[in-house]
Amino acid sequence: MKVIGHRIGGNLVSDESSRFGDVFNPATGEVESKVALASISDVDKAVNAAKKALPEWSETPPIQRARILFKYKQLIEENIDELADLVGREHGKTLADAKGSVVRGLEVVEFACGIPHLLKGEFTEQVGTGVDSFSIRQPVGIAAGITPFNFPAMVPLWMYPIAIACGNTFILKPSERDPSCPIRLTELLEEAGAPAGVLNLVNGDKEAVNAILDHPDISAVSFVGSTPVAKHVYSRGSLSGKRVQALGGAKNHMVIMPDADLDQAVDALMGAAYGSAGERCMAISVAVAVGDVGDRLIEKIAPKVSSLKVGPWDDPEAEMGPIVTKESLDRITTLIGEGEKAGADLIVDGRNLKLQGYENGNFIGGTLFDNVKPGMSIYDQEIFGPVLSTVRVPDYKQALDLVKSNPYGNGVSIFTRDGDSARDFASKANIGMVGINIPIPVPVAYHSFGGWKDSLFGSNNAHGMDGVRFYTKIKTISSRWPSGIKEGALFTMPLMK
Repeated sequence: MKVIGHRIGGNLVSDESSRFGDVFNPATGEVESKVALASISDVDKAVNAAKKALPEWSETPPIQRARILFKYKQLIEENIDELADLVGREHGKTLADAKGSVVRGLEVVEFACGIPHLLKGEFTEQVGTGVDSFSIRQPVGIAAGITPFNFPAMVPLWMYPIAIACGNTFILKPSERDPSCPIRLTELLEEAGAPAGVLNLVNGDKEAVNAILDHPDISAVSFVGSTPVAKHVYSRGSLSGKRVQALGGAKNHMVIMPDADLDQAVDALMGAAYGSAGERCMAISVAVAVGDVGDRLIEKIAPKVSSLKVGPWDDPEAEMGPIVTKESLDRITTLIGEGEKAGADLIVDGRNLKLQGYENGNFIGGTLFDNVKPGMSIYDQEIFGPVLSTVRVPDYKQALDLVKSNPYGNGVSIFTRDGDSARDFASKANIGMVGINIPIPVPVAYHSFGGWKDSLFGSNNAHGMDGVRFYTKIKTISSRWPSGIKEGALFTMPLMK
């Protein structure tokens, strides 16, 4: 059976690991390969490789680093079908969805290609007599990224292209559930010309994560995953003196006003709730029906949910693939049962879906609830599956209050024709990313991605200029050159005059 190892210092490493995990094909339920799980020693080797490569890489002119990234962009484009297949085979998302996720990651590579401009500092002449002041951005050193299973290409590409463009070296710890695409992306960067050790990859579980968080030579850690793990990463990493950005979970709402274009809203809701089988941190899991729109919404969306085309990753007609693991599938079906018992109306039940030839796959159909209320587990918990809960409220104010009172703050949307409501909602929603008639408001690469409340720990969002700020330190220099004028010793705080 194929063994997926680590990539450290430009070499594949797996023979020294004593622990391995299974990598499943979610469509068949079969183990397709084994993945090496890194020990503390493996992480230390990756750090040493990154440390060795750091001096030369950090002194490489930004324009030369950018040229490697331009080549990397080209190689990703040339290999995008292979990358999408690796994502779909191990994660389960359809090929079209997998390819789209690679493209969203590629956009960050494109952004990072502009690093000579992005690293420009500031200069002020004559802040005092004969004194100039200027600031520069320098790399933090060795950075690390801990990424989730649901986007094995996109989320890593949010992190290391910006980090290495800024002159850092990087250690990537992807999810052990779908490791093949990150390994291939690492190989492509080396093909593009990145020196060995600039990007290293260690596969692993909690042992590898904690080794990264505790390692004294790692200066910065970026994380995307669930809120409990994000809290752990943030607290442990910060305690060891690192700067940490930890993006957590979500419970994203879509507010549907009575004046909304309902056909547009329903189509948007279908893709946002059931695309990628709901395994997105930006998936819409709660539809907030305002006023009298609830009955019309359910009437229009229920048939669409019932007729969702579910299939394996390589079925070109599939709209939704399987759940990543059997354990995740069991948790989703348990929550559906709890929703029933709590009194929510189960309009469409996706449980017990079986596909001919894929009877052992982790498949579930789209599920739709109506009359869900806060306090029910299907409302309070992040389900991370194809389950949409409909909550009914009488007016806009209660819809906004519902959004604001939720502990998560990743993304939210409002569908309306009324500009006043939309403007008020965008201003007052305490959420990091807001969509107006856009269901999944993921910012483009040159804007920053990040939530509020329990969806983000740390002061920096992902990618965009926040990414550049996270992976660099500011240094400010004040300079004065000899002019022949002697002022003598100064024993007070210097004043610029």
